[in-house]
Amino acid sequence: MKSLRIALPKGALEEETIALLDRAGFGVQMLRADSRRLTFIDEAESIEYFLARPTDIPTFVEYGGVDLGIVGKDVLLESGAALFELADLGYGACRFVVAAPPESQAHVRESYLRLGQVRVATKYPRVTEDFFARKGIQVEIIKLHGAIELAPLMDLADEIVDIASTGRTLAENNLVVIEEVAACTARLVANQVSQRLKYDRIEELVERLLSAVEASPAR
Repeated sequence: MKSLRIALPKGALEEETIALLDRAGFGVQMLRADSRRLTFIDEAESIEYFLARPTDIPTFVEYGGVDLGIVGKDVLLESGAALFELADLGYGACRFVVAAPPESQAHVRESYLRLGQVRVATKYPRVTEDFFARKGIQVEIIKLHGAIELAPLMDLADEIVDIASTGRTLAENNLVVIEEVAACTARLVANQVSQRLKYDRIEELVERLLSAVEASPAR
């Protein structure tokens, strides 16, 4: 049996990812151990798991460090990595949104008419630039690494593009959703070469995961 190397996300998607693999019948008990280890081998299934930072997973997959990865669609969109997206796993739902103070829209329109562009703060410059380009709007992107909600309050930006799940953080900072950019969930992705060379093995894994998704209590 051909072995598979799979990158799994640490952090927010970690618990649900391990639970999905468990429901699909993979031996993932060792992934639940309280350990600093980042690599785990399931000899029965001939799978090697790697726990990785989500933003690194598209790179690991694209360059062949692993055959497969599970990561949020938000990370995929921002990475721009060349890989195959095999399945929507249905959990970890969130949205890319454009948000701004409710009273600022007249100011934004005036600023755009005067300067010919909108100033947008974000942690996701690729997603932001692509979204506004499709709308034919020129943007000045202010790259921040955290507390994006502060940018309009400090007059650093007219709007923000950020990830939202419930919208609570936006509301608490006097921001409202102007537009939705993209809906995001966890995805299974494959290295392009691995998908060809290990097609049967990967297809078997995809079928097992999708069956587990369909059988999920949340469905």
